[in-house]
Amino acid sequence: MSRRGYARRDRILAVALQEFAENGYRGASLARIAERVELSQAGLLHHFKSKELLLVAVLDYRDEVDTQRFDIEVASGAEMLKRMVEVVEYNSRVPGLVQLFSVISGEAVTGDHPGHEWARERYRRLRGWVGDALRKGIAAGEFRADIDTEAHADRLIAMMDGLQTQWLIDPERVDMAAVFRGYVDDLIAALRP
Repeated sequence: MSRRGYARRDRILAVALQEFAENGYRGASLARIAERVELSQAGLLHHFKSKELLLVAVLDYRDEVDTQRFDIEVASGAEMLKRMVEVVEYNSRVPGLVQLFSVISGEAVTGDHPGHEWARERYRRLRGWVGDALRKGIAAGEFRADIDTEAHADRLIAMMDGLQTQWLIDPERVDMAAVFRGYVDDLIAALRP
């Protein structure tokens, strides 16, 4: 793909991300996306063969950017947990992205939703990263050996997702980043030997 092709693809992904964030998958319109990127709907479908494939590309793109931005995959122990705090702090500055994730996650609970497999795989991957980071923390002597890494990974992800939902509903009341930072600080202290 040419530089121009990549630029167009990135523009489509950015506009589609906004459209899905504002309207959810079912309410999003390929015609509106095409119009906003100054393409015909056929031109848009040349780049992404279906609405389903465009959604998956947008979700993958968002996850890839976050993973690279915060170097999440390679961090371990307390460093991984602190990087997750950085992700939440970043998310508090981009409510449209958080809304996209929340809307798509809510819609994707049904097995026939095109984002269903993406959501399942995303949670598996995230649980794996957190669990691996905690196990590396144990191996390095950073955390106690008796901790249940899988349970802590599930709790951490649930806290992150729950705070996002509460923050979207009542941003004046819920300081998502501060609450998550406090939770992670308490968790790190509780896991120490």
